[in-house]
Amino acid sequence: MSKLYKSAGVDLEAGYEGVRLIKKHVLNTKRLGMMGGIGSFGGMFDLSILKYKEPVLVSGTDGVGTKLMIAQLLDIHDTIGQDAVAMCVNDVLAQGAEPIFFLDYIAIGKNDPEKVAAIVKGVSDGCIKANAALIGGETAEMPDMYDPDEYDIAGFTVGVVEKNKMIDGSKVSIGDVLIGIKSSGIHSNGYSLVRKIVFKDQKLNLEEQVGPKKLKEWLIEPTKIYVRSVLEVLKKVDVHAIAHITGGGFDENIPRALNEKQGATIYENKLPKLEIFKFLEEKGNVLHREMYNVFNMGIGMIIIAKKENAQEIIDILNKNSEEAFEIGVVTNKEGIEILWT
Repeated sequence: MSKLYKSAGVDLEAGYEGVRLIKKHVLNTKRLGMMGGIGSFGGMFDLSILKYKEPVLVSGTDGVGTKLMIAQLLDIHDTIGQDAVAMCVNDVLAQGAEPIFFLDYIAIGKNDPEKVAAIVKGVSDGCIKANAALIGGETAEMPDMYDPDEYDIAGFTVGVVEKNKMIDGSKVSIGDVLIGIKSSGIHSNGYSLVRKIVFKDQKLNLEEQVGPKKLKEWLIEPTKIYVRSVLEVLKKVDVHAIAHITGGGFDENIPRALNEKQGATIYENKLPKLEIFKFLEEKGNVLHREMYNVFNMGIGMIIIAKKENAQEIIDILNKNSEEAFEIGVVTNKEGIEILWT
């Protein structure tokens, strides 16, 4: 052990202990194609064993934004890793890809093995939900860059899809319907505004009851992972496009799944009502229409398909424990229109 390095703020022994503690979480994510274990210079995955004919790899990387500050404030660290996984795997899923492996990166002010293990547990939980192998990662102790109790997390995933089954939105037509899948809450976007409302402008009580949950429970609720349920849909139904509703809400993400000169009309009365969004709107004095430009408003993912396939898609999702709703239609008017009735 380097005493000089420790005097500079980096504890190698704590790093070794962290690796020991996370090994069991990594093993929990083992799936077909995973090779080796943690500790190598590179993570390995045997793509040939999956027997794709014309495999296309789809990659995604993301973090969880300032939701990290909520986790650190509440001293809850075993769910934020699922957020990191979700933000990546849901994105590659939108191209029709099955996530196959994931890597994480954790930068921390002071290496606390128990905290790192809790973070990686959340990553492992997310990988299990996505059926993605956790094949590697990095924990970097960075004194002076971060305060001792601070950390950041980011993730990277690779998915695979047959070339002829890629979803790129090119088949979307006017009159196609939008099927929304319910979110678990705020997910991992809009937290700069959330923190402004809750902590800066109002200084709200985190124990306050907001519908079925306390405010703090809404704030830390992990992002839902839609991989298994949506892949079941893709096996059985011709899907034209998928939109993952993340930062920028409906206004930014739905058009990413459409073609030029197309837009969508959303019927607000078809959306699930999650109490947290009404709460934030009222407490923050946010314009109602602006909420759709920031938050997911109860819909974490949208599938676009022909009208005649809508009920079959909803039935498949329901059988896979998802709540799904026909929430809108593709139009020839660019932009997103929210109808209030």
